Amino acid sequence: IATAILGAVRAGANVVLTTGGTGLSPNDVTPEATRRVIDREVPGIAEALRAKSLEKTAHGMLSRGVAGAVGTTLVVNLPGSPRAVRESLEVLLPVLPHAVELLAGQSGEAGHAAGRR
Repeated sequence: IATAILGAVRAGANVVLTTGGTGLSPNDVTPEATRRVIDREVPGIAEALRAKSLEKTAHGMLSRGVAGAVGTTLVVNLPGSPRAVRESLEVLLPVLPHAVELLAGQSGEAGHAAGRR
């Protein structure tokens, strides 16, 4: 998983989304792999995704997904089920342009303006 994330970063991806592997089973190692490669965590993203999941099911509190930056690339762990991925994207997509701008060193003023509705 860490190798795949770094491959996408080296290829110039602005955003890397992983799906699955964020639960409690022995095979759920995506958060650990992600933490090995990120420079800085962005806990607010993971918290927002968990909050959205908790609106649907108490099992959302079992997610261990993380989000963070590798240089100028944002990496986000999404849940494994297609429905949960869609729900997570509802929360994530509106903030992605602003996050990408900030990581690229841009002022992010456009993102701030877009968020003020």
